[in-house]
Amino acid sequence: MKKTEFKPGNMLFPVPVVMVSCQKPGEKANIITLAWAGTVNSDPPMVSISVRSERFSHDIISETGEFVINLVSKELTYATDWCGVKSGRDFDKFKEMKLTEQKSLKVSAPCIEESPVNIECKVTESKDLGSHTMYLAEVVAVTVDNKYLDKNGRFRMNDADLVAYCHGAYRALGETIGTFGFSVKKK
Repeated sequence: MKKTEFKPGNMLFPVPVVMVSCQKPGEKANIITLAWAGTVNSDPPMVSISVRSERFSHDIISETGEFVINLVSKELTYATDWCGVKSGRDFDKFKEMKLTEQKSLKVSAPCIEESPVNIECKVTESKDLGSHTMYLAEVVAVTVDNKYLDKNGRFRMNDADLVAYCHGAYRALGETIGTFGFSVKKK
């Protein structure tokens, strides 16, 4: 197998694309689209997001120490892209994209009601990494749209039509090709 060396860069794809909502007290809520979000710990549940310092949401998150990660479905892809290319300095993104602010359970930033899953977060640490500030945050609440719950209350994630970001493109998640432990499961 022959391989070509590339310039060092972020080639870890696909990644989740998310809309992060945030809000300073007394001001309009904002949405920032991010592809740099991930799980960092399970007990306590923690996530990270990375935001460029010049982005409008950077100061909001730095000041409030709170944000909500809103997962993106196929239905939300247009709004997700729009919120990623327009600035909250110039637009009310909730209003422009006809998204609904939903009161969060444990943080002051609103959730996006149309999102299938909302992950409420409180920043525990921030680190300036150069082009981005990484915010480590504890997950303090999660809400899931009831239409994705089965009769036993289990979340049917596949029904949510979640979207990933891969090298400049939004991609629908595909078919299941295995489940955890399938490689060692007795037949």
